[in-house]
Amino acid sequence: MYLRGIVSVLAFVLSLVLVACNTATTQQPQVSAKTTSQQLPQESATRVVALSSLATDIIYQLDPSKLVGITGSKLFNDDPRFDEIARVSEGQSPPNLEKIVDLKPDLVIGAEGFSTQPMQRLQQLGVSTLLTKVNTWESLGELTKNLAQLIDADPEPLLNRYKTFLPDKLTQSPSTLVLVSRQPILAPNKNSWAGDLLAKFQAKNLAAELQGQSPIGGYVTLSAEKVLEANPEVIIIVNSPQGGSETKVLESFKKEAFWQQLQATKNNRVYIFDYYGLVNPGSIETIEKACRQLQQDLLAVN
Repeated sequence: MYLRGIVSVLAFVLSLVLVACNTATTQQPQVSAKTTSQQLPQESATRVVALSSLATDIIYQLDPSKLVGITGSKLFNDDPRFDEIARVSEGQSPPNLEKIVDLKPDLVIGAEGFSTQPMQRLQQLGVSTLLTKVNTWESLGELTKNLAQLIDADPEPLLNRYKTFLPDKLTQSPSTLVLVSRQPILAPNKNSWAGDLLAKFQAKNLAAELQGQSPIGGYVTLSAEKVLEANPEVIIIVNSPQGGSETKVLESFKKEAFWQQLQATKNNRVYIFDYYGLVNPGSIETIEKACRQLQQDLLAVN
């Protein structure tokens, strides 16, 4: 049991590292279309392979006829929209370059960090590529516009849909701490997708300005004493892909000695969020779901 717990934590921390590779260390919109490592098509792309779940969903929403290959993301395993589209990888495994080349793509889109090495190899093979990274709400819009331009599609319907995810009327919400893992205790600061999303909901993220020695960009390691000192009014616990049931995740945190001393636990304001949408954007649907839950949990009760 103990060994399985360690493996689960390590797997989640690794997933955060992969997400961090897809995010920048500033709050400026980051879409890597301008870097010298890109090899963009000269004309509108008609055969696209997407190596990230977010790029997959955006391309499909813009023009599904352009999507010929995707990764084996769990987000799309039971989605009939993608049943007839070739899978070029399984789960978190690296993409199969031979399968990609066989699809004769005129553009392959990947996430910076996780897809960097495969994309470099594809460039050597003469395949047009685009590496992307999204860590702010603004960069989501920029990515959507860039992809629309590359496949000659209209981004406005999607951009307008994004606007509906955010609250019409912003009010200051309670002091909030997001905990993405227990051992170590990790929280997102402002330089992460989660941190930026909290800011869009006027959440007072108690870790926003913190910096630390965490190897995961956009996240800081907190001690038990630091959590107790912060004493948030609201706690958001992230259920990782390896976390199991919400009950199991919550019970894990309840083992901490400081847990019952916090305002959030005393006032029953502890909420469980899925990893996809809040930590890893995942897809348009998971982003929308996270926004709806933030609206409900942060803004409905003040």
